[in-house]
Amino acid sequence: MTFLQRLPKLPFTVLPLTYFARPTAASLSTMNGSTPAPHPPDSKLNDDTHWRAVLSPTQFRILREAGTERPGSGEYNKHFPKHGYYACAGCGNPVYEAGTKFDSGCGWPAFFKEVDGAVKRREDRSFGSIRIEIRCSACDGHLGHVFKGEGFSTPTDERHCVNSVSIKYED
Repeated sequence: MTFLQRLPKLPFTVLPLTYFARPTAASLSTMNGSTPAPHPPDSKLNDDTHWRAVLSPTQFRILREAGTERPGSGEYNKHFPKHGYYACAGCGNPVYEAGTKFDSGCGWPAFFKEVDGAVKRREDRSFGSIRIEIRCSACDGHLGHVFKGEGFSTPTDERHCVNSVSIKYED
């Protein structure tokens, strides 16, 4: 339970300052102009009731409870479009350009670089190992894990191993 969830219920809604921020032309421009800028955080995105209403049970398990899908079972594992982007399935925040996806053979969609500012990283010590978990920076939805130094011939030498159910393709 987070600090905010422990606070008593108020008779009015307290909105974070970022709620009032409006996008500017500069914030909407991106590397190649095809991917929208990441969404600002929204206060309702921390509420499990909201998530259970908008996500399927599988999406909730993976995005909100840091689950994983079976390797090779995801819709986007063998999906390699030339254009477009992948957005967080929870909030629609653009997280990966289509051109950064590659076939790693791991059984999950793999990307070598996230959209700037769209993904946050944190240490994950589950299952007896230390990994780097990747989460949507807008809604804190679990995307997967990132691995470095595996020798893939990508510009970053990183493999973002992402659950298909955590993302959706936008053309």
